Amino acid sequence: MTARAPLIAGNWKMNGLRASLAEAAAIAKGAEQSAARVVICPPASLLHQMSEALAGTRVLVGGQDAHWEESGAFTGEVSAEMLADAGAKLVILGHSERRTARGETDEVVAAKVRAALRAGLEPIVCVGETLGERQAGQALAVVTGQVRGSLPAELAGRAFSVAYEPVWAIGTGLTPTTAEIEEMHRAIRASLVELFGAAGADTPILYGGSVKPSNAREILHAAEVGGALVGGASLKAVDFLAIVEAAA
Repeated sequence: MTARAPLIAGNWKMNGLRASLAEAAAIAKGAEQSAARVVICPPASLLHQMSEALAGTRVLVGGQDAHWEESGAFTGEVSAEMLADAGAKLVILGHSERRTARGETDEVVAAKVRAALRAGLEPIVCVGETLGERQAGQALAVVTGQVRGSLPAELAGRAFSVAYEPVWAIGTGLTPTTAEIEEMHRAIRASLVELFGAAGADTPILYGGSVKPSNAREILHAAEVGGALVGGASLKAVDFLAIVEAAA
């Protein structure tokens, strides 16, 4: 673990209706004594309601994506300013599902990071390799390349984190070995120090990819793992809180 408090972020993806606010409230109640920073990133339709419901608790609310422009003719998109206005404090950017399904490049992700900073949001920037890239021995080169391409110089002196999410482990139940996670996180750390100097040594590096109660403790206590980006296991308070507890 890094010296900074671990960051445990739940990505609800396209899940959650108003009734799901009860799960968020249960998470907030269970996380009252946690030393970790806890974040829930609901769909945009729930963002304002969840930020109001969790006001005064230790749990922060974040967005799942943001457009790089402040406003304009972008039907269906949500700007970083809109997320902030709805109560978001953080935002996930460059998630593999968007890189893959929407063709988001490192340049697009970097533009979104700048937008997040413009709106006062703390970015969680995702990077990760496909199974084919790992099998071809390209995993380290691909991921460190994404780090260098997705993190603009404007991040210097600002709060942000990097989330390593091996694409082949997301939603599959598969996870890399602890040694593989540590190898990748050390490579990411080296890239962060190269980009941002001493500040890069303290930037949280989260692990994301089928994190669940049964494997959370081992993952969260691996070298250079500063938290977790949690998908399906963040939808139920009992599961998510077990992961939060594992970070202690």
